[in-house]
Amino acid sequence: MQHMVTENSSTEKIVAAQNLMQLAMKRLEKEFYQILSVNRANLDPESVSVRSSRSSAARSSTSDFEESDESEEDEFRFGSGLDDSLPDVERVSMIAMTDLKAIADCMISSGYGRECVKIYKIIRKSIVDESLYHLGVERQISLSHLQKMDWEMVELKIKTWLNAVKVAVKTLFYGERILCDHVFSASDSIRESCFSEISKEAAISLFGFPETVAKCKKTPEKMFRTLDLYETISDLLPEIQSIFSYESTSTVRSQAINSLIKLGDAVRTMLTDFETAIQKDPSKATVPGGGVHPLTRYVMNYISLLADYSGALADIVADWPLNLQTPLPESYFGSPSELDDSPVSLRFAWLVLVLLCKLDGKAELYKDVALSYLFLANNLQYVVAKYASNYERMGWSKVVSSLSEDPTAEISPDQARDCYKKFGAAFEEAYKKQSSWVVPDPKLRDEIKVSVERKLGAAYGNFYEKYRGGSGSFVIFAADDLGNYLSDLFYGNGSTGSVSSHLRGRRGH
Repeated sequence: MQHMVTENSSTEKIVAAQNLMQLAMKRLEKEFYQILSVNRANLDPESVSVRSSRSSAARSSTSDFEESDESEEDEFRFGSGLDDSLPDVERVSMIAMTDLKAIADCMISSGYGRECVKIYKIIRKSIVDESLYHLGVERQISLSHLQKMDWEMVELKIKTWLNAVKVAVKTLFYGERILCDHVFSASDSIRESCFSEISKEAAISLFGFPETVAKCKKTPEKMFRTLDLYETISDLLPEIQSIFSYESTSTVRSQAINSLIKLGDAVRTMLTDFETAIQKDPSKATVPGGGVHPLTRYVMNYISLLADYSGALADIVADWPLNLQTPLPESYFGSPSELDDSPVSLRFAWLVLVLLCKLDGKAELYKDVALSYLFLANNLQYVVAKYASNYERMGWSKVVSSLSEDPTAEISPDQARDCYKKFGAAFEEAYKKQSSWVVPDPKLRDEIKVSVERKLGAAYGNFYEKYRGGSGSFVIFAADDLGNYLSDLFYGNGSTGSVSSHLRGRRGH
Protein backbone atom coordinates (compact mmCIF):
# COMPACT_ATOMS: atom_id res chain seq x y z
CA MET A 1 0.00 0.00 0.00
CA GLN A 2 2.76 2.46 0.93
CA HIS A 3 4.59 1.66 -2.31
CA MET A 4 1.46 2.36 -4.37
CA VAL A 5 0.86 5.66 -2.57
CA THR A 6 4.44 6.71 -3.26
CA GLU A 7 4.10 5.88 -6.98
CA ASN A 8 0.72 7.47 -7.60
CA SER A 9 -1.62 8.57 -4.84
CA SER A 10 -4.53 9.38 -7.13
CA THR A 11 -4.93 6.19 -9.09
CA GLU A 12 -8.04 4.09 -8.92
CA LYS A 13 -5.96 1.20 -7.62
CA ILE A 14 -5.09 3.22 -4.53
CA VAL A 15 -8.75 3.95 -3.86
CA ALA A 16 -9.64 0.30 -4.39
CA ALA A 17 -6.81 -0.80 -2.12
CA GLN A 18 -7.96 1.59 0.60
CA ASN A 19 -11.50 0.26 0.35
CA LEU A 20 -10.23 -3.29 0.57
CA MET A 21 -8.10 -2.32 3.56
CA GLN A 22 -11.13 -0.88 5.33
CA LEU A 23 -13.16 -3.99 4.59
CA ALA A 24 -10.34 -6.19 5.84
CA MET A 25 -10.01 -4.16 9.03
CA LYS A 26 -13.76 -4.33 9.61
CA ARG A 27 -13.60 -8.08 9.21
CA LEU A 28 -10.64 -8.32 11.59
CA GLU A 29 -12.43 -6.05 14.06
CA LYS A 30 -15.45 -8.39 14.06
CA GLU A 31 -13.21 -11.42 14.35
CA PHE A 32 -11.35 -9.83 17.28
CA TYR A 33 -14.65 -9.15 19.04
CA GLN A 34 -15.88 -12.66 18.27
CA ILE A 35 -12.78 -14.33 19.73
CA LEU A 36 -12.95 -12.22 22.89
CA SER A 37 -16.68 -12.85 23.33
CA VAL A 38 -16.81 -16.55 22.53
CA ASN A 39 -13.72 -17.31 24.62
CA ARG A 40 -14.75 -15.45 27.78
CA ALA A 41 -14.59 -18.74 29.67
CA ASN A 42 -11.32 -19.88 28.07
CA LEU A 43 -9.68 -16.47 28.45
CA ASP A 44 -10.69 -16.07 32.08
CA PRO A 45 -7.77 -14.82 34.19
CA GLU A 46 -7.42 -18.16 35.97
CA SER A 47 -6.82 -20.07 32.73
CA VAL A 48 -4.36 -17.44 31.51
CA SER A 49 -2.46 -17.29 34.80
CA VAL A 50 -2.30 -21.09 35.08
CA ARG A 51 -0.91 -21.33 31.55
CA SER A 52 1.61 -18.61 32.29
CA SER A 53 2.66 -20.32 35.51
CA ARG A 54 3.29 -23.58 33.65
CA SER A 55 5.33 -21.95 30.94
CA SER A 56 7.20 -19.71 33.37
CA ALA A 57 8.02 -22.27 36.07
CA ALA A 58 11.67 -21.33 35.96
CA ARG A 59 10.89 -17.72 36.81
CA SER A 60 10.08 -16.42 40.27
CA SER A 61 6.48 -16.26 41.51
CA THR A 62 6.42 -12.48 41.18
CA SER A 63 7.30 -12.26 37.52
CA ASP A 64 9.28 -9.40 36.15
CA PHE A 65 6.88 -8.64 33.32
CA GLU A 66 9.31 -6.39 31.53
CA GLU A 67 11.90 -9.17 31.23
CA SER A 68 9.45 -11.93 30.34
CA ASP A 69 7.71 -10.46 27.30
CA GLU A 70 10.05 -11.94 24.71
CA SER A 71 10.05 -15.44 26.17
CA GLU A 72 6.26 -15.35 26.59
CA GLU A 73 5.88 -14.45 22.92
CA ASP A 74 8.04 -17.39 21.89
CA GLU A 75 6.14 -19.78 24.13
CA PHE A 76 2.78 -18.87 22.63
CA ARG A 77 3.80 -19.43 19.02
CA PHE A 78 2.39 -22.55 17.43
CA GLY A 79 4.78 -25.46 17.63
CA SER A 80 6.63 -24.28 20.75
CA GLY A 81 4.07 -24.50 23.53
CA LEU A 82 1.12 -26.45 22.10
CA ASP A 83 1.60 -30.07 23.04
CA ASP A 84 -0.80 -32.94 23.54
CA SER A 85 -0.22 -33.04 27.29
CA LEU A 86 -1.93 -29.69 27.85
CA PRO A 87 -5.53 -29.71 29.14
CA ASP A 88 -8.15 -28.75 26.54
CA VAL A 89 -8.95 -25.46 28.28
CA GLU A 90 -5.32 -24.36 28.15
CA ARG A 91 -4.99 -25.39 24.49
CA VAL A 92 -8.07 -23.36 23.54
CA SER A 93 -6.79 -20.46 25.63
CA MET A 94 -3.42 -20.52 23.87
CA ILE A 95 -5.00 -20.64 20.41
CA ALA A 96 -7.29 -17.72 21.24
CA MET A 97 -4.41 -15.67 22.63
CA THR A 98 -2.30 -16.36 19.56
CA ASP A 99 -5.15 -15.34 17.22
CA LEU A 100 -5.85 -12.17 19.22
CA LYS A 101 -2.20 -11.19 19.08
CA ALA A 102 -2.02 -11.78 15.32
CA ILE A 103 -5.11 -9.62 14.71
CA ALA A 104 -3.90 -6.89 17.08
CA ASP A 105 -0.47 -6.81 15.41
CA CYS A 106 -2.09 -6.47 11.98
CA MET A 107 -4.58 -3.77 12.97
CA ILE A 108 -2.01 -1.72 14.88
CA SER A 109 0.52 -1.85 12.04
CA SER A 110 -2.24 -0.82 9.60
CA GLY A 111 -3.26 2.20 11.67
CA TYR A 112 -6.45 0.68 13.11
CA GLY A 113 -5.17 0.12 16.64
CA ARG A 114 -7.79 2.42 18.21
CA GLU A 115 -10.69 0.24 17.05
CA CYS A 116 -8.95 -2.91 18.29
CA VAL A 117 -8.14 -1.41 21.68
CA LYS A 118 -11.67 -0.08 22.22
CA ILE A 119 -13.19 -3.55 21.84
CA TYR A 120 -10.57 -5.14 24.06
CA LYS A 121 -11.01 -2.63 26.89
CA ILE A 122 -14.80 -2.92 26.96
CA ILE A 123 -14.88 -6.71 27.10
CA ARG A 124 -11.96 -7.28 29.45
CA LYS A 125 -13.01 -4.55 31.89
CA SER A 126 -16.44 -6.17 32.17
CA ILE A 127 -14.74 -9.48 32.98
CA VAL A 128 -12.66 -7.89 35.75
CA ASP A 129 -15.70 -6.17 37.27
CA GLU A 130 -17.79 -9.33 37.00
CA SER A 131 -15.06 -11.47 38.59
CA LEU A 132 -14.73 -9.14 41.57
CA TYR A 133 -18.50 -9.13 41.98
CA HIS A 134 -18.56 -12.93 42.11
CA LEU A 135 -15.78 -12.81 44.70
CA GLY A 136 -18.07 -10.73 46.89
CA VAL A 137 -16.13 -7.47 46.57
CA GLU A 138 -18.23 -4.34 46.95
CA ARG A 139 -17.19 -1.21 45.10
CA GLN A 140 -16.31 1.91 47.10
CA ILE A 141 -17.76 1.29 50.56
CA SER A 142 -17.74 4.71 52.21
CA LEU A 143 -16.46 5.34 55.72
CA SER A 144 -19.84 6.65 56.86
CA HIS A 145 -21.56 3.51 55.55
CA LEU A 146 -19.03 1.24 57.26
CA GLN A 147 -19.30 3.06 60.59
CA LYS A 148 -23.07 2.54 60.65
CA MET A 149 -22.65 -1.24 60.51
CA ASP A 150 -22.38 -3.54 63.51
CA TRP A 151 -18.87 -4.88 64.00
CA GLU A 152 -20.11 -8.41 63.20
CA MET A 153 -21.18 -7.19 59.75
CA VAL A 154 -17.89 -5.36 59.19
CA GLU A 155 -15.99 -8.46 60.28
CA LEU A 156 -17.93 -10.53 57.74
CA LYS A 157 -16.96 -8.08 54.99
CA ILE A 158 -13.33 -8.25 56.10
CA LYS A 159 -13.38 -12.07 55.89
CA THR A 160 -14.85 -11.85 52.38
CA TRP A 161 -12.21 -9.31 51.37
CA LEU A 162 -9.35 -11.41 52.78
CA ASN A 163 -10.40 -14.37 50.65
CA ALA A 164 -11.13 -12.27 47.57
CA VAL A 165 -7.96 -10.18 47.48
CA LYS A 166 -5.69 -13.21 47.23
CA VAL A 167 -7.60 -14.50 44.21
CA ALA A 168 -7.77 -11.00 42.72
CA VAL A 169 -4.01 -10.43 42.90
CA LYS A 170 -2.68 -13.92 42.19
CA THR A 171 -5.22 -14.82 39.50
CA LEU A 172 -7.43 -11.98 38.26
CA PHE A 173 -5.04 -9.04 37.87
CA TYR A 174 -2.06 -11.29 37.20
CA GLY A 175 -3.95 -13.05 34.40
CA GLU A 176 -5.13 -9.76 32.89
CA ARG A 177 -1.59 -8.40 32.88
CA ILE A 178 -0.30 -11.54 31.15
CA LEU A 179 -3.07 -11.46 28.54
CA CYS A 180 -2.71 -7.74 27.85
CA ASP A 181 1.07 -7.92 27.56
CA HIS A 182 0.79 -10.81 25.12
CA VAL A 183 -1.98 -9.51 22.86
CA PHE A 184 -0.47 -6.02 22.55
CA SER A 185 3.20 -6.93 22.66
CA ALA A 186 3.69 -4.89 19.47
CA SER A 187 3.13 -1.61 21.33
CA ASP A 188 4.37 -0.73 24.82
CA SER A 189 2.10 2.29 25.10
CA ILE A 190 -1.04 0.41 24.02
CA ARG A 191 -0.57 -2.51 26.39
CA GLU A 192 0.08 -0.13 29.28
CA SER A 193 -2.99 1.99 28.58
CA CYS A 194 -5.14 -1.12 28.08
CA PHE A 195 -4.13 -2.77 31.33
CA SER A 196 -4.42 0.50 33.22
CA GLU A 197 -7.94 1.25 32.01
CA ILE A 198 -9.11 -2.32 32.53
CA SER A 199 -7.81 -2.82 36.05
CA LYS A 200 -6.85 0.44 37.75
CA GLU A 201 -10.27 1.56 38.96
CA ALA A 202 -11.17 -1.87 40.33
CA ALA A 203 -7.76 -2.32 41.98
CA ILE A 204 -7.84 1.06 43.70
CA SER A 205 -11.29 0.27 45.06
CA LEU A 206 -10.16 -3.19 46.21
CA PHE A 207 -7.00 -2.00 47.95
CA GLY A 208 -8.79 1.01 49.41
CA PHE A 209 -11.11 -1.08 51.58
CA PRO A 210 -8.50 -1.75 54.33
CA GLU A 211 -7.77 1.96 54.60
CA THR A 212 -11.48 2.62 55.14
CA VAL A 213 -11.56 -0.05 57.85
CA ALA A 214 -8.50 1.51 59.48
CA LYS A 215 -10.31 4.85 59.73
CA CYS A 216 -13.26 3.37 61.64
CA LYS A 217 -13.65 3.79 65.37
CA LYS A 218 -10.94 1.76 67.07
CA THR A 219 -11.55 -0.69 69.90
CA PRO A 220 -9.37 -3.57 71.19
CA GLU A 221 -11.76 -6.17 69.73
CA LYS A 222 -10.96 -4.90 66.22
CA MET A 223 -7.23 -5.47 66.63
CA PHE A 224 -7.01 -8.97 65.18
CA ARG A 225 -9.00 -8.39 62.00
CA THR A 226 -6.93 -5.25 61.45
CA LEU A 227 -3.78 -7.33 61.77
CA ASP A 228 -5.24 -9.88 59.34
CA LEU A 229 -5.67 -7.09 56.81
CA TYR A 230 -2.14 -5.82 57.45
CA GLU A 231 -0.57 -9.27 57.06
CA THR A 232 -2.45 -9.98 53.85
CA ILE A 233 -1.52 -6.72 52.11
CA SER A 234 2.05 -7.00 53.35
CA ASP A 235 2.34 -10.54 51.92
CA LEU A 236 0.80 -9.52 48.58
CA LEU A 237 2.67 -6.23 48.20
CA PRO A 238 5.58 -7.59 46.10
CA GLU A 239 3.11 -9.09 43.62
CA ILE A 240 1.00 -5.93 43.58
CA GLN A 241 4.07 -3.85 42.79
CA SER A 242 5.10 -6.27 40.03
CA ILE A 243 1.69 -6.54 38.38
CA PHE A 244 0.97 -2.80 38.58
CA SER A 245 4.50 -1.73 37.67
CA TYR A 246 3.46 0.73 34.95
CA GLU A 247 3.71 4.44 35.62
CA SER A 248 0.01 4.79 34.79
CA THR A 249 -0.87 2.31 37.57
CA SER A 250 1.32 3.93 40.23
CA THR A 251 -1.83 5.05 42.05
CA VAL A 252 -2.68 1.38 42.64
CA ARG A 253 0.71 0.78 44.27
CA SER A 254 0.30 3.95 46.30
CA GLN A 255 -3.15 2.87 47.49
CA ALA A 256 -1.86 -0.51 48.68
CA ILE A 257 1.04 1.10 50.54
CA ASN A 258 -1.19 3.78 52.02
CA SER A 259 -3.61 1.13 53.29
CA LEU A 260 -0.68 -0.66 54.91
CA ILE A 261 0.44 2.54 56.62
CA LYS A 262 -3.06 3.37 57.87
CA LEU A 263 -3.55 -0.16 59.20
CA GLY A 264 -0.24 0.09 61.06
CA ASP A 265 -1.34 3.41 62.57
CA ALA A 266 -4.63 1.82 63.63
CA VAL A 267 -2.83 -1.08 65.33
CA ARG A 268 -0.58 1.33 67.25
CA THR A 269 -3.63 3.30 68.37
CA MET A 270 -5.39 0.15 69.53
CA LEU A 271 -2.31 -1.01 71.44
CA THR A 272 -2.24 2.33 73.22
CA ASP A 273 -5.96 2.11 73.94
CA PHE A 274 -5.52 -1.44 75.24
CA GLU A 275 -2.82 -0.30 77.63
CA THR A 276 -5.01 2.58 78.80
CA ALA A 277 -7.96 0.21 79.30
CA ILE A 278 -5.82 -1.96 81.59
CA GLN A 279 -4.72 1.02 83.64
CA LYS A 280 -8.27 2.38 83.94
CA ASP A 281 -10.08 -0.89 84.63
CA PRO A 282 -12.82 0.24 87.04
CA SER A 283 -13.56 -3.08 88.74
CA LYS A 284 -13.55 -2.76 92.54
CA ALA A 285 -14.95 -6.19 93.39
CA THR A 286 -12.56 -8.72 94.90
CA VAL A 287 -12.30 -12.23 93.48
CA PRO A 288 -13.59 -14.75 96.04
CA GLY A 289 -10.80 -16.74 97.66
CA GLY A 290 -8.08 -14.68 95.98
CA GLY A 291 -8.50 -16.41 92.62
CA VAL A 292 -7.50 -15.23 89.14
CA HIS A 293 -8.99 -11.84 88.28
CA PRO A 294 -11.05 -11.54 85.04
CA LEU A 295 -8.74 -8.72 83.95
CA THR A 296 -5.76 -11.07 84.17
CA ARG A 297 -7.48 -13.66 82.00
CA TYR A 298 -8.56 -11.05 79.47
CA VAL A 299 -5.16 -9.37 79.16
CA MET A 300 -3.14 -12.59 78.94
CA ASN A 301 -5.50 -14.19 76.43
CA TYR A 302 -5.29 -11.00 74.38
CA ILE A 303 -1.48 -11.03 74.47
CA SER A 304 -1.48 -14.73 73.55
CA LEU A 305 -3.51 -13.94 70.44
CA LEU A 306 -1.22 -11.02 69.63
CA ALA A 307 1.76 -13.39 69.75
CA ASP A 308 0.42 -15.12 66.64
CA TYR A 309 0.96 -11.85 64.75
CA SER A 310 4.55 -11.30 65.90
CA GLY A 311 5.81 -10.84 62.34
CA ALA A 312 3.34 -8.09 61.48
CA LEU A 313 3.73 -6.46 64.90
CA ALA A 314 7.50 -6.40 64.50
CA ASP A 315 7.07 -4.21 61.40
CA ILE A 316 4.43 -2.03 63.02
CA VAL A 317 6.24 -1.26 66.31
CA ALA A 318 9.80 -1.23 64.92
CA ASP A 319 9.92 2.57 64.73
CA TRP A 320 7.53 3.16 67.63
CA PRO A 321 9.57 3.34 70.86
CA LEU A 322 7.88 2.83 74.19
CA ASN A 323 6.84 5.96 76.02
CA LEU A 324 7.89 5.40 79.61
CA GLN A 325 6.27 8.61 80.87
CA THR A 326 3.68 6.58 82.78
CA PRO A 327 2.87 5.83 86.43
CA LEU A 328 5.12 2.74 86.26
CA PRO A 329 8.68 3.39 87.48
CA GLU A 330 11.39 2.73 84.91
CA SER A 331 13.15 0.51 87.43
CA TYR A 332 10.27 -1.99 87.07
CA PHE A 333 11.16 -2.46 83.47
CA GLY A 334 14.88 -3.08 83.44
CA SER A 335 17.01 -2.89 80.33
CA PRO A 336 15.68 -3.53 76.82
CA SER A 337 18.72 -5.73 76.24
CA GLU A 338 17.24 -8.23 78.66
CA LEU A 339 14.55 -8.88 76.07
CA ASP A 340 16.97 -9.40 73.18
CA ASP A 341 16.08 -5.95 71.81
CA SER A 342 12.89 -7.36 70.26
CA PRO A 343 10.34 -4.54 69.90
CA VAL A 344 7.47 -7.03 70.13
CA SER A 345 8.83 -8.73 73.27
CA LEU A 346 9.44 -5.30 74.74
CA ARG A 347 5.85 -4.28 74.04
CA PHE A 348 4.39 -7.50 75.48
CA ALA A 349 6.54 -7.24 78.61
CA TRP A 350 5.40 -3.67 79.07
CA LEU A 351 1.72 -4.66 78.85
CA VAL A 352 2.28 -7.42 81.42
CA LEU A 353 3.95 -4.94 83.75
CA VAL A 354 1.01 -2.58 83.35
CA LEU A 355 -1.26 -5.48 84.29
CA LEU A 356 0.84 -6.46 87.33
CA CYS A 357 0.88 -2.89 88.53
CA LYS A 358 -2.91 -2.78 88.25
CA LEU A 359 -3.18 -6.07 90.14
CA ASP A 360 -1.08 -4.57 92.93
CA GLY A 361 -3.79 -1.97 93.35
CA LYS A 362 -6.56 -4.57 93.27
CA ALA A 363 -4.76 -6.64 95.92
CA GLU A 364 -5.12 -3.72 98.31
CA LEU A 365 -8.91 -4.20 98.20
CA TYR A 366 -8.56 -7.36 100.29
CA LYS A 367 -8.86 -6.76 104.03
CA ASP A 368 -6.81 -9.85 104.82
CA VAL A 369 -3.16 -9.20 103.94
CA ALA A 370 -2.38 -12.91 103.54
CA LEU A 371 -5.27 -13.28 101.09
CA SER A 372 -4.01 -10.31 99.10
CA TYR A 373 -0.64 -12.03 98.68
CA LEU A 374 -2.37 -15.24 97.65
CA PHE A 375 -4.33 -13.23 95.08
CA LEU A 376 -1.11 -11.83 93.64
CA ALA A 377 0.52 -15.28 93.62
CA ASN A 378 -2.44 -16.86 91.81
CA ASN A 379 -2.55 -14.14 89.19
CA LEU A 380 1.21 -14.14 88.67
CA GLN A 381 1.12 -17.92 88.26
CA TYR A 382 -1.57 -17.53 85.60
CA VAL A 383 0.60 -14.99 83.76
CA VAL A 384 3.60 -17.33 83.88
CA ALA A 385 1.50 -20.29 82.68
CA LYS A 386 0.24 -18.27 79.71
CA TYR A 387 3.76 -17.21 78.81
CA ALA A 388 4.96 -20.80 79.08
CA SER A 389 2.16 -21.90 76.77
CA ASN A 390 3.13 -19.21 74.27
CA TYR A 391 6.75 -20.32 74.50
CA GLU A 392 5.79 -23.90 73.63
CA ARG A 393 3.70 -22.80 70.67
CA MET A 394 6.22 -20.36 69.25
CA GLY A 395 9.38 -22.31 70.14
CA TRP A 396 8.35 -25.75 68.90
CA SER A 397 5.63 -25.17 66.29
CA LYS A 398 8.08 -25.66 63.41
CA VAL A 399 9.14 -29.01 64.84
CA VAL A 400 5.55 -30.19 65.32
CA SER A 401 4.47 -29.01 61.87
CA SER A 402 7.30 -30.96 60.20
CA LEU A 403 5.14 -34.06 60.74
CA SER A 404 1.76 -34.57 59.13
CA GLU A 405 -1.38 -33.80 61.15
CA ASP A 406 -2.08 -37.53 61.29
CA PRO A 407 1.28 -39.22 62.03
CA THR A 408 -0.24 -42.66 61.44
CA ALA A 409 -1.61 -41.84 57.98
CA GLU A 410 -0.35 -44.00 55.12
CA ILE A 411 2.53 -42.41 53.20
CA SER A 412 5.22 -43.71 50.87
CA PRO A 413 8.71 -44.66 52.13
CA ASP A 414 10.17 -41.63 50.36
CA GLN A 415 7.69 -39.34 52.11
CA ALA A 416 8.50 -40.98 55.45
CA ARG A 417 12.22 -40.39 54.94
CA ASP A 418 11.48 -36.78 54.02
CA CYS A 419 9.49 -36.36 57.24
CA TYR A 420 12.36 -37.80 59.28
CA LYS A 421 14.79 -35.36 57.70
CA LYS A 422 12.51 -32.38 58.25
CA PHE A 423 11.79 -33.33 61.85
CA GLY A 424 15.47 -33.92 62.62
CA ALA A 425 16.55 -30.61 61.10
CA ALA A 426 13.76 -28.68 62.83
CA PHE A 427 14.44 -30.29 66.22
CA GLU A 428 18.17 -29.68 66.03
CA GLU A 429 17.60 -26.06 65.02
CA ALA A 430 15.23 -25.48 67.95
CA TYR A 431 17.57 -27.28 70.35
CA LYS A 432 20.62 -25.26 69.32
CA LYS A 433 18.70 -22.01 69.57
CA GLN A 434 17.39 -22.76 73.05
CA SER A 435 20.45 -24.44 74.55
CA SER A 436 21.56 -21.24 76.31
CA TRP A 437 18.10 -20.31 77.58
CA VAL A 438 17.44 -20.40 81.30
CA VAL A 439 14.50 -21.29 83.55
CA PRO A 440 15.86 -20.78 87.10
CA ASP A 441 12.80 -22.17 88.90
CA PRO A 442 13.17 -25.99 89.07
CA LYS A 443 9.44 -26.67 89.23
CA LEU A 444 8.62 -24.47 86.24
CA ARG A 445 11.60 -25.89 84.34
CA ASP A 446 10.37 -29.45 84.82
CA GLU A 447 6.78 -28.54 83.95
CA ILE A 448 7.84 -26.94 80.67
CA LYS A 449 10.05 -29.90 79.74
CA VAL A 450 7.30 -32.41 80.49
CA SER A 451 4.77 -30.41 78.49
CA VAL A 452 7.08 -30.05 75.47
CA GLU A 453 8.06 -33.72 75.62
CA ARG A 454 4.40 -34.74 75.79
CA LYS A 455 3.54 -32.59 72.79
CA LEU A 456 6.46 -33.74 70.64
CA GLY A 457 6.47 -37.33 71.86
CA ALA A 458 2.83 -37.97 71.05
CA ALA A 459 3.22 -36.98 67.41
CA TYR A 460 6.73 -38.29 66.79
CA GLY A 461 6.26 -41.49 68.80
CA ASN A 462 3.31 -42.62 66.70
CA PHE A 463 5.15 -41.75 63.49
CA TYR A 464 8.34 -43.49 64.65
CA GLU A 465 6.55 -46.70 65.57
CA LYS A 466 4.86 -46.86 62.17
CA TYR A 467 7.77 -45.87 59.91
CA ARG A 468 11.05 -46.65 61.69
CA GLY A 469 11.66 -49.70 59.53
CA GLY A 470 13.32 -49.10 56.17
CA SER A 471 14.29 -45.47 56.79
CA GLY A 472 17.86 -46.30 57.78
CA SER A 473 20.20 -43.38 58.45
CA PHE A 474 17.40 -40.88 57.97
CA VAL A 475 16.10 -41.76 61.47
CA ILE A 476 18.10 -39.29 63.54
CA PHE A 477 16.11 -39.72 66.75
CA ALA A 478 14.56 -42.73 68.39
CA ALA A 479 11.28 -41.95 70.13
CA ASP A 480 12.94 -42.14 73.57
CA ASP A 481 15.75 -39.77 72.57
CA LEU A 482 13.61 -36.64 72.68
CA GLY A 483 13.24 -36.67 76.46
CA ASN A 484 17.00 -37.09 76.89
CA TYR A 485 17.76 -34.07 74.73
CA LEU A 486 15.06 -31.94 76.36
CA SER A 487 16.38 -32.80 79.83
CA ASP A 488 19.53 -30.76 79.07
CA LEU A 489 17.60 -27.57 78.31
CA PHE A 490 17.05 -24.45 80.42
CA TYR A 491 20.22 -24.65 82.50
CA GLY A 492 21.88 -21.95 80.42
CA ASN A 493 25.09 -23.91 79.84
CA GLY A 494 24.85 -23.72 76.04
CA SER A 495 25.89 -27.35 75.61
CA THR A 496 25.21 -27.50 71.88
CA GLY A 497 28.59 -28.90 70.94
CA SER A 498 28.19 -32.36 72.43
CA VAL A 499 24.60 -32.64 71.26
CA SER A 500 25.45 -31.59 67.71
CA SER A 501 28.31 -34.05 67.65
CA HIS A 502 26.01 -36.77 68.90
CA LEU A 503 23.48 -35.94 66.21
CA ARG A 504 26.14 -36.02 63.52
CA GLY A 505 27.41 -39.31 64.91
CA ARG A 506 24.00 -40.89 64.59
CA ARG A 507 23.73 -39.65 61.00
CA GLY A 508 26.96 -41.42 60.18
CA HIS A 509 25.64 -44.84 61.25
